[in-house]
Amino acid sequence: MNNQQRTQISQVVVTAQQMGDIEARIFAAGMPVAALMEKVAGLIAHRIEVLYFSEDAKEEDRGKSRKILSASSSVSPHKVGILVGPGHNGGDALVVARELYFRGYAVCIYSPFAKLKELTAQHLQYAQNLGIPCYQSIEDLPECDLLVDGLFGFGLERELKDPVASAIHQLNQKSVPIISIDIPSGLHTDTGEVLGTAVRATYTLCLGLWKLGLLQDQALEYVGKAELIDFDIPLADVEAVLADAPRITRITEATALSTLPLPRPAVTHKYKEGHLLLICGSRRYAGGAILTGLGARASGVGMLSIAVPESLKPIMVSHLPEALIVGCPETETGAIAQLQLPENTDLNSFHAIACGPGLTKDASPILQQVLESTKSLILDADGLNILAEMKAIHVLQKRQAITVLTPHAGEFQRLFPDLPDAKQDRIKAVREAAAQTGAVILLKGARTAIANPQGSVWIVPESTPALARGGSGDVLTGLMGGLIAQAVTHQIPAEDMVSSAAWWHAQAGILAAQERTELGVDAFTLTHYLLKILSIYS
Repeated sequence: MNNQQRTQISQVVVTAQQMGDIEARIFAAGMPVAALMEKVAGLIAHRIEVLYFSEDAKEEDRGKSRKILSASSSVSPHKVGILVGPGHNGGDALVVARELYFRGYAVCIYSPFAKLKELTAQHLQYAQNLGIPCYQSIEDLPECDLLVDGLFGFGLERELKDPVASAIHQLNQKSVPIISIDIPSGLHTDTGEVLGTAVRATYTLCLGLWKLGLLQDQALEYVGKAELIDFDIPLADVEAVLADAPRITRITEATALSTLPLPRPAVTHKYKEGHLLLICGSRRYAGGAILTGLGARASGVGMLSIAVPESLKPIMVSHLPEALIVGCPETETGAIAQLQLPENTDLNSFHAIACGPGLTKDASPILQQVLESTKSLILDADGLNILAEMKAIHVLQKRQAITVLTPHAGEFQRLFPDLPDAKQDRIKAVREAAAQTGAVILLKGARTAIANPQGSVWIVPESTPALARGGSGDVLTGLMGGLIAQAVTHQIPAEDMVSSAAWWHAQAGILAAQERTELGVDAFTLTHYLLKILSIYS
């Protein structure tokens, strides 16, 4: 498999059904199950050594788990406990047990199931014949330096019962790192739901292709740090299974940087590089307008116009002197009463419009105006709250240009009260919302999910809790608006810019948190890290 194919594989996200169909094709083509198990387990055993036992491993790869192992390393060799389930996930774990045993580690096995799949049973028999101790009760399992979770793989749908449930609960109480094979046992493969109880993994080594549940917000506290174990699934088999299904894609560095930075010809001018109109701010929420404008500035958009209440004009000019600040008549409460654009200018004079941050719901007439425009439109914050109160979701289907909605979970529920709970199955919820509205929906969260009306989904695979601060979303709205305005002039699909903006914003937060700690990443600081990200990757 060449590097391009490996990159493609790393972006694919599958459901349990799709993964089962792909494996079926591999086995039908002649790949022996036993041979694949050996290959996968060998890769897992090697990765375990690198992560926890190799002196050459990077300190940052081991993190807290390294400290735990070092504290217990007075007893040599290291003791590894292997948790074995009844299926092929348990078989993988048993091959890992055998490989680590042959490499000199002290290995013990917890196997609570009386009935195992044939291949798994054979591996257990061999392990026992090698003299590896095996226990059916979790209380009998010796104290270990590391645990490897092979109880259940992908496809689990039933709630876990005792004695396994109580065993997992006991293991989660220990200060011992746990590596889960493919997916932490007890998690639903597609939704990330905890089925009664689940293993809280330190690391999850996902096998072959990314499983959807690992990228759902509700699973994250159980997944730990996740990485893909690539065992060379033929790309043709993946394409064959996914050919007629809307794709779910991880937004990776490669996909984001395929559009960033946006190209510029040698001969150009500001209006050829996109003209964005921001409609935001109020006397009460001036900061929302400033942060949105700073996010747009970082996008490199050629021309930036910002419509704000007249009273905000001086402070906006002081922060964004390069922007055209449009002062508008305001209500008694300090909201925009009506748009008052420059002479010979209307809403259709711009390449894109972003509306909402800091607007307040007193500016509801403004939203009606922007919905009637024929330009790309991004709605956030109060733009979404006004839309929900107007019950005007059906209006979005009539818009000829692209509309992007950027709700967090609470805003999503107000907009779509009849759709699935976004906190339970984010992917299903965001897909149905996009289909219902004809809009691109960006559902904010620890794993931001984006869907288009055709059912394709993009997921931001990493982020930071540092972004859970007021104003972070305003920065994203401005950044996205600026990119979409430029995309129009460069004839790049707007939804590509939505996913690139989300990735860029998350990476800036991650970098800022690394340099300033999570508590040091306010929204204003975040804007300074946006350009740092592109300088790192350029």
